[in-house]
Amino acid sequence: MDIARPNVARQKRRKRWMLASAGVVVLAGITLAISRLKPAPPSVNSSSVWIGSVHRGNMVIQVRGLGKLVPKNILFIPADSDARVIQRLVEPGAAVKPGTRLLILSNPTLEQAAVSARFQVAETAAGLRQLQADLESKVLAQEQATAVLQDQWQRAEARAASDQTLLGRGLVAAFTARQDRKKAASLALQLLISRRNLTAQRQSMQAQLIAEHAKLQALRTLYRLKQTQVNELQVRAGAAGVLQDLPVQVGQWVTAGAILAKVARPDQLKARIQIAETQARDVALGQSAVIDTHNGLVPGQVTRISPMVSNGTVRVDVALRGPLPPGARPDLSVEGTIRLARLNNVIYLGRPADARRDSTVGLFKIQPDGTALRVPVRLGATSVDQVQILRGLRPGDRVILSDMSAWDSYNRIRLHS
Repeated sequence: MDIARPNVARQKRRKRWMLASAGVVVLAGITLAISRLKPAPPSVNSSSVWIGSVHRGNMVIQVRGLGKLVPKNILFIPADSDARVIQRLVEPGAAVKPGTRLLILSNPTLEQAAVSARFQVAETAAGLRQLQADLESKVLAQEQATAVLQDQWQRAEARAASDQTLLGRGLVAAFTARQDRKKAASLALQLLISRRNLTAQRQSMQAQLIAEHAKLQALRTLYRLKQTQVNELQVRAGAAGVLQDLPVQVGQWVTAGAILAKVARPDQLKARIQIAETQARDVALGQSAVIDTHNGLVPGQVTRISPMVSNGTVRVDVALRGPLPPGARPDLSVEGTIRLARLNNVIYLGRPADARRDSTVGLFKIQPDGTALRVPVRLGATSVDQVQILRGLRPGDRVILSDMSAWDSYNRIRLHS
């Protein structure tokens, strides 16, 4: 028969409780351990990021900007007077010489004024000739009258002298001698007055002729001005080069001073580039530059810096110091690089995204285990594609240079191929 064993049952129950308690403790420990574990770092494909190495050496500070080639000198051809465009003879892009006609203009009022001015010149010239003839005739008449008086005076003077001789011999009456002397004195006075009149007439003739000559000269100058304005209705290039622009149309009325055409030399160009205002503060006159025409590189030198900022950029003119490559022409898009300075024996790195001068940024430094840890890096001078490292990295370190803003909430990432 079966014998009851109550101690064995209690031992089994105690054992089950102990196992259950141990399981609960183990489960709680595992849960606690899991809760304390850090989340796994996100994984990033190494081929999708740009990785650069830190170096020590010489670093060239440069700035870069986009721009275009422009003529060194542009000849602006203005309208000399109000007129209407009758004909366009040349289109932009054509090669022109100084005498090449570009436009034909018309202004009937101006043309009529030139004709009237020409007639006034002819009329005044004829009047001057008539006046000169009249004045010369008057002078000749006065000269003749003076000559007659001089002859009469000489005769009277000789007779008075003869009377004095005969009076001493008693051969002539004293009354007759006095009368002849008075006549000689009267003729002398008349001769003096006649000579003064002759001098006055000559001076008057000269003054009148000078005045009329001045009037004629003024009318001739006016006529030349009017005729020049008429001639300028046929607009010419004025210089050898290429016609850049012809901003007027047939039938258009243009006012004096309006620009009718632009002519430039295609072989005399300079580069005009736009530099970001944040980078333009160190640009100075005389700095060397390189202009990329996309068909060759041309050395240059900074010759002008605009004092104004436009749309966040500063305009910089660069004189080209080398031959232009084939295809170079005005308005050709170019890229310019200006050399600012050279830093010797510094630590530098390829320029990270959004790197700014004299700032501190967080960069992912690649670790030996294949992860990348974010470290603070102090930046110094910046260039087009390089940046100076002041603190936070050492030569030989490898850093992710790409934009990592998508991982701003992580301080460590894992790289995989």
